[in-house]
Amino acid sequence: MGNPLNALSLDEIWAKIGQELEAKPEPYQDEHIRYEFIIDEKGEVSSWQLLFENGRAEIFPGVAGEASCTLEMSGKHFRKLLTGDLNSMAAFTIGKLKVRGNVGFALKLENLLKEYQFAG
Repeated sequence: MGNPLNALSLDEIWAKIGQELEAKPEPYQDEHIRYEFIIDEKGEVSSWQLLFENGRAEIFPGVAGEASCTLEMSGKHFRKLLTGDLNSMAAFTIGKLKVRGNVGFALKLENLLKEYQFAG
């Protein structure tokens, strides 16, 4: 069976991420990190930011501030990251994921995402 997020646009996926994070804020309560995602969706590149601050999670299309960690990947690998089907360290090693800034924050994000069910 394929990834259930494959049927959703990036806008729909980010809306789902926002809903999931708002419904369950406990995993990121003490986080103060701004992530930037550069996603190549079949040749169309878009940027999104995810800010964890003061017990809140905010999503911004485009660039809203300086990111502590920037992750660059394809739309396919972004979907796999959200569903837990992508090991970020392995993806980084083989060039499927590019990370700028604090690499430790990228690993922290992978663990944080495991607290949520984005595919369901």
